[in-house]
Amino acid sequence: MSNQEKFVQEITSSYTFKGPEIILGGAMLDGNCIKDTLVKVPLKMMNRHGLIAGATGAGKTKTLQIIAEQLSSEGVPVLLMDIKGDLSGIAAASDGHPKIEERHAKIGISFNADQSPVEFLSLSEEKGVRLRATVTEFGPILFSKILDLSTTQAGIVAVLFKYCDDNNLALLDLKDFKKTLNWVIGEGKEEVEKLYGKMSTTSVGTILRKIVELEQQGAEQFFGERSFEVDDLVRMDENGKGIVSVLRLTDIQDKPKLFSTFMLQLLAEVYSTFPEQGDSDRPKLVIFIDEAHLVFKEATTALLDQIEAIVKLIRSKGVGLFFVTQNPTDVPDAVLGQLGLKVQHALRAFTAKDRKAIKLAAQNYPISEFYDTDTLLTELGIGEALVTTLNEKGIPTALVHTLLRAPQSRMDVLTGGEIDEIINDSKLIKKYNEVVDRESAYEVLTEKMKVAQAEEKQAELKKQQTKASRSSSRKEKSTFEKVVSNTTTRQIGRTIARELTRGLLGVLGIGGKGKRKSGWF
Repeated sequence: MSNQEKFVQEITSSYTFKGPEIILGGAMLDGNCIKDTLVKVPLKMMNRHGLIAGATGAGKTKTLQIIAEQLSSEGVPVLLMDIKGDLSGIAAASDGHPKIEERHAKIGISFNADQSPVEFLSLSEEKGVRLRATVTEFGPILFSKILDLSTTQAGIVAVLFKYCDDNNLALLDLKDFKKTLNWVIGEGKEEVEKLYGKMSTTSVGTILRKIVELEQQGAEQFFGERSFEVDDLVRMDENGKGIVSVLRLTDIQDKPKLFSTFMLQLLAEVYSTFPEQGDSDRPKLVIFIDEAHLVFKEATTALLDQIEAIVKLIRSKGVGLFFVTQNPTDVPDAVLGQLGLKVQHALRAFTAKDRKAIKLAAQNYPISEFYDTDTLLTELGIGEALVTTLNEKGIPTALVHTLLRAPQSRMDVLTGGEIDEIINDSKLIKKYNEVVDRESAYEVLTEKMKVAQAEEKQAELKKQQTKASRSSSRKEKSTFEKVVSNTTTRQIGRTIARELTRGLLGVLGIGGKGKRKSGWF
């Protein structure tokens, strides 16, 4: 048996499945595509998560596109994180090209242009269905982890949530939470401390600064109503195709904290909402996170732990997560170890650090007698990749150099007019894009603060009036006493003068009617 025959036998054996499949492309050996030797992924294993990695321009986005459109065709809804703004083309059929036909002829499959039903979503000012969540939905534990709070500070957050629950104060957005913080160290301090104990003003100030930091990354647009219901991510169109939700994120590339906050809340909501699915023949939802390093960039240890925990658990809900990034080292080892499908495009070795990263990346793949993985990783062409996945029994398949098929949808982006047309036809725009600002903690506590301040002002005014009254009384008394004192002094003076005069006249012998007494002359 020749080396090629042995190779074909191994690949055919490793990539033959019983159920529905996602076709990635054709197997390659020694730089040549072996026709009709297809590289596929069992549909039922698409909830075992995956990685699409490679240097810029190597073809990661197109790989994401060919997997997403096939999932949609199989009736599986998809959520795409469109960081670079180049995934909208999945909503339009490919225009075709001779090179596409040539590539598919080498692989041994026909090319059929097609499009997927698309819903555009937005976290910011981008056009699309607005995604929001309330502070209450995060809960004290998750909210504290997002803010990277200490144990003491997290305790204060837990007390605030409890206080708001006990007093029917809705925590909808960040201004609600900030107003509550101001309340517990201000007008409501005595009330809160009496029920829940004392709170450090310093700790509360630190929490406020953390919230301001989150606001500076645009989080105030995300927190609020109306909350997005994750069940709206798992819809199908009238033809039975899974709807592809494209989340437009081109304006938050420099806001990793906001992106991490959204991703964590979304995964937590999906996990808490979706029922256990067990060992199903297809996933319920597949999420592709393009530029995945943004999820982990500047993420706290607590945040990473939470993401890792959800990645491990969410598979049972029928949800698959695919991280798309430049290098496998962008993804934490604990997450990387949970990934079933790995599609590795070319890596570039320009520095010693790059070469070291390539050696580490090569160790993430099964050993192959047909490839020198370290070397091949730097020699892969555009639209080529090293692939390994899990078969239907969960066993890793053989590593194979793959010539990837072309997307059936447009590889270019939609025009502004085409995007507007899709948005205008959306059934979710009216549901989520209406501004809702019902009475919540901010309004209630603002009113209570006004009342408390008015009462305090009234009390202070009354105190001043009482003080003024007392002062006036003392002043009047002092004046009276002074007058009385002066009158008494004058009276005493007159009495003394009169008595002296009488005494003197008596000595002189003058008395009565002015006659001189006898006996002197």
